[in-house]
Parts: sequence; structure tokens; C-alpha cells
Amino acid sequence: MASFRVAGVQMDIQIGNPQANLERIAARLSEAVDAGAQLTVFPECTTTGYCFESLNEAKRMSETVDGHSVSSVKALCRANQTMVVFGFLESAGDQIFNSLVLVGPSGLMGIYRKIHLPYLGVDRFTTPGNRPFEVIETPSIRIGLNICYDSAFPEAARSLALQGADLIALPTNWPPTSSLTADIVPNTRALENHVYFMAVNRIGTERGFEFVGKSKICNPCGESLAFANHARETILYGDIDPEFARQKHIVSQPGQHEIHRMNDRRPEAYDQLTKSRDW
Repeated sequence: MASFRVAGVQMDIQIGNPQANLERIAARLSEAVDAGAQLTVFPECTTTGYCFESLNEAKRMSETVDGHSVSSVKALCRANQTMVVFGFLESAGDQIFNSLVLVGPSGLMGIYRKIHLPYLGVDRFTTPGNRPFEVIETPSIRIGLNICYDSAFPEAARSLALQGADLIALPTNWPPTSSLTADIVPNTRALENHVYFMAVNRIGTERGFEFVGKSKICNPCGESLAFANHARETILYGDIDPEFARQKHIVSQPGQHEIHRMNDRRPEAYDQLTKSRDW
């Protein structure tokens, strides 16, 4: 299978200004497509910002999945014959979700609602995601979606790997306290699941909160293909080989040193993972 180029856009976001953020998406997407990207990933809450101070304020910025922001990115994907992952606040009845969509030339391809919510920013007011972890099949690659704090729970990425994800995209809003997470977690999730993993963070300062950048693309060996180890706007690129991600049987020395990232699991020993705790 031919390689598949991905781009991660590390950018600043204007809180409460979806139109300005959409214009920035359009400009950076054009640059990524010109560089050969077939999939471009933007940060968490790309169109809205993150540091909302009340549910009502967040609701005013939320949109349905067929609203203006998703429709605008659909048009961009159609015009550029490309795919995009971006974050927004999704309105669904009386609830709002911290959501991602995958959009392609033919329209909406998948949606993910953030399951693990920290007590921070808009996640204080959003509803935990009610959709299962799901792999989205595209003509070239199988894509799984997580958001930010999901990466602190290995089960999230593992659930996608078990469903055959070649690439897990993690749009984030990582502050300085997550700098170590940015340094090591993407590599770890990639290695332990033998998948490509890309974390795409934002930059800038929003209502007193800083964001550290440090976006990264990793290969299934846990090696960094690209690392923006700074808090400046940039675009990272990585070339993905889906067939390599699918080779879970890793042979270092035939008959002497072989491991299988999926088949060597022992699920019967993991029953504690599904038991609730009152900490």
C-alpha cells in the first residue's frame, strides 16, 4: 500500500470567534494540501476555544453536527479533495459535547464525543461522550479518534487498536501541566498498540490559561516522526504506512524473539478494569 501523508496543525484559537477560526482552518488546510497532506488534523475545540466560564456561555458557541462550522469544512474538503479532523462544541438537544468530526470530500465520515472529561475549561460543563470508541474506515486508512484527556486512559487507544485502527488522532488543548504527557504519552500509545499516533495541540493564551504546543506524530515503533517541541504555530507532517501498523506480529529473531501486540494479551486477567471504584 502506498504511504499516506498526514498533517497536524498546531495553531492559536480565538475563543468565541468561530468565523475567525474557520478562516484560519481554511488557510492552514490549503498549505497542508499543497504539501501533499491527505488528512489534516486540527486541535481540540478548533472553532470555539476551550476556556468557557459557564454552561450558558458554552451553549451559545455550540452547534449541531449539520451547523455552519461542519458545513464550512465540508465545502473545504470537497474543494480540496482531502480529509480533515477538527474539534467543536456539539449541541444535541439540551446537552453539549466536546466533539470531533472527520470530514472528507463526500461529507461527514465520522464523529467522536469526548468520553473522559477533566474538571477544566469547557469540560466542566459538557456531557461525557455517549458514543463508543469507533474506527472510521476510509479508502486509504483506518482512523480512530480520541481527545486530549482520553490519552491518560490506555483503554481508549487500546479499544481503537483492537478494532483495527492504523492511526489514532488526538486533538488536544494541553496546558503547561501536561508538558510531560506531550513528551512521552504519544510515543507510548503508539508503541504499546503498534499504531501511528498523532497528538495535535494548540498554542496561545486564553483567559489566563497557556497552551504548550508540543504536537507530535509517532510511528508504530514508538519513534517520533515529527515533534514541534515549542509553542509556536506550525504544521507537522508524517508519512503513514497502514500495512506496517497492521503487522502486529513483530519478529526480531524467528523462533527466538517474537511478540504479538494483540494476541499476547490475556483479557481474562483484566477483570479489574471493568469494576467501578468509589475513590
